[in-house]
Amino acid sequence: MEANILVVNCGSSSLKLAVFDRLHNKLVSALAERLNTDDAFVNIAHADEPISLPAGASHETALRALIDALRDRGILAQDPAAIGHRVVHGGETFRGAALLDDDAIAAIGECAGLAPLHNPVNLAGIAATRTLYPNVPQVAVFDTAFHQTLPPRAFLYALPEAYYRDWAVRRYGFHGTSHYFMSREAARLLGLTPATTSIISAHLGNGCSISAIRDGISVDTSMGLTPLEGLVMGTRSGDVDPGLFDYLAGKGVSAAELHEVLNKQSGLLGLSGQSNDMRSLCELAEHGHKPSELAIDVFCFRLAKYIGAMMASLTALDALVFTGGIGENSSQVRQQTLSHLRLLGFELDPELNQSNGLYSDGRIDSADSRFPVLVIPTNEELVIAREALRLAEKSQPV
Repeated sequence: MEANILVVNCGSSSLKLAVFDRLHNKLVSALAERLNTDDAFVNIAHADEPISLPAGASHETALRALIDALRDRGILAQDPAAIGHRVVHGGETFRGAALLDDDAIAAIGECAGLAPLHNPVNLAGIAATRTLYPNVPQVAVFDTAFHQTLPPRAFLYALPEAYYRDWAVRRYGFHGTSHYFMSREAARLLGLTPATTSIISAHLGNGCSISAIRDGISVDTSMGLTPLEGLVMGTRSGDVDPGLFDYLAGKGVSAAELHEVLNKQSGLLGLSGQSNDMRSLCELAEHGHKPSELAIDVFCFRLAKYIGAMMASLTALDALVFTGGIGENSSQVRQQTLSHLRLLGFELDPELNQSNGLYSDGRIDSADSRFPVLVIPTNEELVIAREALRLAEKSQPV
């Protein structure tokens, strides 16, 4: 029996695991949530019996519990062939996936100031799996790496140059693994090669970002130094006037309070006063809830503006691609967004859009559309598994 590939994704209070075979078929996925609280729990997809976690379970505790359970099920009966980790921020150090040795781990730690809520827990997951599997090659795949091809005109802020030189203040972008997958999958569906494919990729979930990908390379994106910049999101505000900080400070709002509000109490949740879930908001809007209707309208209009903006970085457009939980499943959001862009020639087929492109190789555009429009389910875990196995095999002596 060949060894499988383990994919680890540590969030600030969650842990996702997936196991792939060497042909890149997913064998199982598992999720632990509310970690470091009294309500921590674990779920293995399609499992008959639950797995208990102690109150206040850490990422390492949950990881050990899940791996023990997968060993008992025979899915990890032997050590993995490789372990892939999602790491949020690679700064300017990492332009691609990296084999994890002491130097790489130290470099990830040095980027922690750019992602203080994520890189430390990513490192905790790495430390735990290195303890459990000291002889297994481990690989980091970075959310930021795909966007390291942005030209200076796209990644620099109009700030004193010393801010970038001394403190690395610049736009980095995120969701790079998803945008990378979109560019390759769109090329396949369109019968093109990645190196000759130019798309606009909209990753819409609780976190949202959009990227311009020219000839397979990221040349612009909406997120910046942190994941807060850009589109309206589930609980994040997206773009706001920087003058807001001084204005609210004068009202007695501290920097820490505003950080909490902009990241966790804004976006769809803040506008609607009800939910950060687009499905719930669409239902509420159907029943006449005006704040939910307004939240959807702001979300779609901001997205439409960014789609138009991304065209400035392209010389051709092979497709507009929607992905993520909202992008893949909300026909209303897609229709409402593109209704603002008729001047650019986007036209949807109502039936194909309603079916989320399920029976048309992802295509949802009409025959009159100037550009193809696709719905493609994202698969970041698959990208991580592929990269982990590729670098692990490359590291083995011949």
